[in-house]
Amino acid sequence: MANGNVSSFFLGANAPSGFYSLYDWLIDLDTAHSVFIIKGGPGCGKSSFMRRISKTLVERGYDAEHIHCSADLDSLDGVVFPKLNIALVDGTAPHVVEPKYPSVVEHIVNLAQFYDSSALVGKRQAIIDAATENKEAYPRVYRYIAAARSLTDDIFGAVLQGVSIERIQKRARGIISREISRGPGYAYKKRFLSAITPQGPVCRFDTARILCSKIYEIYDNFGLSHFMLSSIVAAAQQNGHEVIACYCPLNPEAKLEHVLIPSLSLGFVTSSDWYPYDDTPYRRIRLDPLADSDVIRHCKQRIRFCKKASAAMLNEAVSALAECKLAHDRLESLYNPHVDFDGVYSLADTITESILASQ
Repeated sequence: MANGNVSSFFLGANAPSGFYSLYDWLIDLDTAHSVFIIKGGPGCGKSSFMRRISKTLVERGYDAEHIHCSADLDSLDGVVFPKLNIALVDGTAPHVVEPKYPSVVEHIVNLAQFYDSSALVGKRQAIIDAATENKEAYPRVYRYIAAARSLTDDIFGAVLQGVSIERIQKRARGIISREISRGPGYAYKKRFLSAITPQGPVCRFDTARILCSKIYEIYDNFGLSHFMLSSIVAAAQQNGHEVIACYCPLNPEAKLEHVLIPSLSLGFVTSSDWYPYDDTPYRRIRLDPLADSDVIRHCKQRIRFCKKASAAMLNEAVSALAECKLAHDRLESLYNPHVDFDGVYSLADTITESILASQ
């Protein structure tokens, strides 16, 4: 039996207003078979627990969506198994998840039971200090990201004066007529494909290639791709296709950044000088030339300044996130030696067996 595919997304973003959550979009609770909400503090093995279950199920041929932590790329915050209609999720802060249908759909998994509490008592002050340091650094992260958003909005506002939205949407209609036929049934979910992380800006273009064999790269440095992508999303929905709408971390409330349509094996990814696409696409669409050259010339210095300043702000946000991660790593290192990981893995195996037995 062939292994299942593993795709990677984010459901939480380091955004201008703070931590922005899409965890309500993890899975449709009204139709889900089971959701395991994992509770427990730092270093108790939540990510390892989910990886162990995912590894076994993927080896059994089930596809998995790995939901990564934008504050720590090596950590999992959730896993979805679409064919099983089952999900695992870290239910602790900042993305607190509580059951809507306890025991019927969601099941609480308490990994804090595997702490050796008596051994941790002597580390009380060190734990408090590390947790405080981690928490206090995040407001600085969000201020830098908010400043970057303000500067990119200024670029967008300047360029928009000379852009014909109709021209962009006309190009979208041409793609729609060629690519989007009638589909098997409508579904819609929100994700982030990109994130601002301690390692820098990251975009999981590999996930687009896993789910879609035909990739349109939309090269856009001015924030115009949303106008094309929103038309494509509407057409895909009207024609009955599963749509994965991926939003921009700098404007998570409103701005589409990438769109994947797995039932057509068709993906649309936005690339830029900041997020360059790392492969050869099926087709590349340049939106920058659709901006009026006279407007660009008139605003050249303003655009150059805003691009440079926004990049500097994002670099500072990344540096601050790296400080947060160091503090969190120290916190986990205080807990790790006092966790019964054999118990964690045994519980993971028990839940894996129950999932397989239910099929």
